[in-house]
Amino acid sequence: MHNRLAMAVLLCLIIAAVFFLDPFGDRKRRIVSKPREIAPRGDLANFEQATIEIFNAAAPAVVYIFTENAVAGFFGTRQIRQGNGSGFFWDVHGHVVTNYHVVEGARRVQVRLDSGEAVDATFVGGSPDHDLAVIRLRSVPPQIQAIPVGYSGDLQVGQAVFAIGNPYGLTRTLTTGVISALDRRLTTDTGREVLGVIQTDAAINPGNSGGPLLDSAGRLIGVNTAILSASGSSAGIGFAVPVDVVNTVVPQLITRGKVPRPGIGIVLLDEERAARLGIRGVVIERVLPGSEAERVGLTGIDYRNRLLGDVIVAVDQRPVDGLKDFVRVMQSLAIGQNILIDVQRGGEQHQVEVRIMDIS
Repeated sequence: MHNRLAMAVLLCLIIAAVFFLDPFGDRKRRIVSKPREIAPRGDLANFEQATIEIFNAAAPAVVYIFTENAVAGFFGTRQIRQGNGSGFFWDVHGHVVTNYHVVEGARRVQVRLDSGEAVDATFVGGSPDHDLAVIRLRSVPPQIQAIPVGYSGDLQVGQAVFAIGNPYGLTRTLTTGVISALDRRLTTDTGREVLGVIQTDAAINPGNSGGPLLDSAGRLIGVNTAILSASGSSAGIGFAVPVDVVNTVVPQLITRGKVPRPGIGIVLLDEERAARLGIRGVVIERVLPGSEAERVGLTGIDYRNRLLGDVIVAVDQRPVDGLKDFVRVMQSLAIGQNILIDVQRGGEQHQVEVRIMDIS
């Protein structure tokens, strides 16, 4: 009798233990026994469909550019991979537009196409002043697709933009955003400024340089060229050379290999130092030997005797309050044109006539 009672109690304990240790075991087995039912997606939103169409139309024209440069090693000259960037087809003849800094000094340039094929390219021309360059494929594949060209003169802050490029070597990457600001100034490595630059919050990272910035119609409105970031990664402030500049510079690079640089042969004092002096206008720091500026007697700063150089206050009766005004005026002038320059020298104002020369 006692044995039977003990067996019954033991059996109850075993059942209770199983229940409390895995009370939902059977239910869990039923849950994981088969995949969950897929919910219907429905149609894509209009803005999603539009973005997809923009990417599908433009992406085949965007290329991945990688370069090699020869450097002197300890045991002789060797080749190393120098850098990479983005570019896009300008026409059906195999011309590719990119940033000048992407291909600058490269001994070998290769272009990876949408198909994955890598093709050698030759340098056609470049403009460091605009950070733009053109290369051309040595072997032009059939059915090249060029991106339609837009207009940057009527862009508005808040307008949607789309950037396609190869950040960190990740090909065919699309980022979206808006135009954050217009008419920015971008200083290039040559010290000259590109005017009318587009600022965007579309993510632009290393490797995006040279890629296209598109509007919602899929048209080219700029060439992504720089970011403002302490870390070197996107911080939501990217810049693009406006397409109106691109559409002027690129044809000249294709036909002449360079862009004429209208000037008079002077080096200007940077704005920060000029501002500290409280000067209105632009200060001539140095006059280049053999230049038109030297011919007409313009003078720069005499650092030895601590004498200020000539200060340009007007060009052809157009006031010049700072570097931005001067650059705008000079970029609108033609090589060989005669202009009148008003300068302040020693507390007096003088006017000189000088011929615009090509300083490229």
